[in-house]
Amino acid sequence: MKLWGGRFTKSTDSFTDHFHSSISFDSRMYKQDILGSCAHADMLGKQGIISKDDAELIHKTLLEILADIEAGKVTFDEQAEDIHMNIETILIQRIGDVGKRLHTGRSRNDQVALDIRMYLKSEITDIKLLVKKLIAELNQIAKDNMDVIMPGYTHLQNAQPVTLAHHVLAYAEMFKRDYDRLSDTYKRTNVMPLGSGALATTTYPLDRQAVCDALGFDSITLNSMDGVSDRDFVIELLSTLSILMMHLSRFCEEIVLWSNQQFRFIELDDAYSTGSSIMPQKKNPDMAELIRGKTGRVYGHLMAMLTTMKGLPLAYNKDMQEDKEGVFDAVDTLKMCLPVFTNMVKTMTVNRDNMYKAAKGGFMNATDAADWLVKHGVPFRDAHAIIGHLVLYCIEHNKSLDELTLDEYKAASEVFDETIFDAISLETCVNSRKVEGGPSKDYIQKLIKLNDEYLASLK
Repeated sequence: MKLWGGRFTKSTDSFTDHFHSSISFDSRMYKQDILGSCAHADMLGKQGIISKDDAELIHKTLLEILADIEAGKVTFDEQAEDIHMNIETILIQRIGDVGKRLHTGRSRNDQVALDIRMYLKSEITDIKLLVKKLIAELNQIAKDNMDVIMPGYTHLQNAQPVTLAHHVLAYAEMFKRDYDRLSDTYKRTNVMPLGSGALATTTYPLDRQAVCDALGFDSITLNSMDGVSDRDFVIELLSTLSILMMHLSRFCEEIVLWSNQQFRFIELDDAYSTGSSIMPQKKNPDMAELIRGKTGRVYGHLMAMLTTMKGLPLAYNKDMQEDKEGVFDAVDTLKMCLPVFTNMVKTMTVNRDNMYKAAKGGFMNATDAADWLVKHGVPFRDAHAIIGHLVLYCIEHNKSLDELTLDEYKAASEVFDETIFDAISLETCVNSRKVEGGPSKDYIQKLIKLNDEYLASLK
């Protein structure tokens, strides 16, 4: 008979058991379930709700079960439905009636809320470490490529010259915000729900704060109905992970483009590329493409969880069992993608000459030419029109702005003199942009230092 079967006169259908069971996926929370039960048993003993001897035996036996699980000596039973009932069933098998006292003053509703919070706290910590490593790697790439000039794009059209350092540090800023979002999500996950009971606490004199302190939570939930029925911390984590995957996906898209033969800005290491089954010349950026593809998978889990929760009345509903598979898979996906991506960019070869050649095309110094006119007294809109006409002239005569003669410049405006040529060199275009946030080497060096300080400050 099931541990909750006293009110029932017949067993559930075998297929219903399979449909209802969650042990196939929530078994990964075995450690959190056992540690939470240990803290609960200790509190019951200290409060005199059960005897201290019983509490000590329960605690001791739970740790033995934990050791046996980690040694591969325990097989979970689908008939026991979930990890919580499996652990309790094994406990009762080992110590009999004493084990039946463990569930005093709690419900599976607050127990599962505790377990998933504990589990996700640990996973968030792991993911933060992976993000930190990625930021550090991008900062190192910037240090190594401060002088590597490349095209900057808008609308994927040539826009203005930047440096590779400037480009990768844009992503470092995105991942820094992702790290901060993970930290914020951790704060709202780090609230202890045990003691909420099924929805209305209990008549036993529980010491919730003692359990909170023992398990390392910051605080306890302040409303028992909220404590068992809230899953917005799961939704928040899925949202945070979705944004993080979006940033990875954008960078992967650029990796795919940069490694294309029409760009040849980078070459991926063989360890992060694959070949073709039919075309022997191919070197495919499959890792970048897979990360890009897995982004949709994480988005799907976010939308699924939002949809699951949108119509649920207070308090607990069985629908909420659907909270685990999606967030578990999203966490697993990030923990696979982040180290692959970090090592992929760490080992790629930068083709500096190709980046520089690409930056020389497409009139990327046109804005600087217009700015030169403005600095020599020409209103910006007039300067814009003059350079626009010069660009058209260059297109018609198959030239670039830096290939024009001074006479050709003067034909467009008498204001031009020989200093225009230095003003439109790629190096000047990049390093004259000393405004904070820009691509100049002076500023990039400051930003790299700020990133080093940021990384050193992370716990």
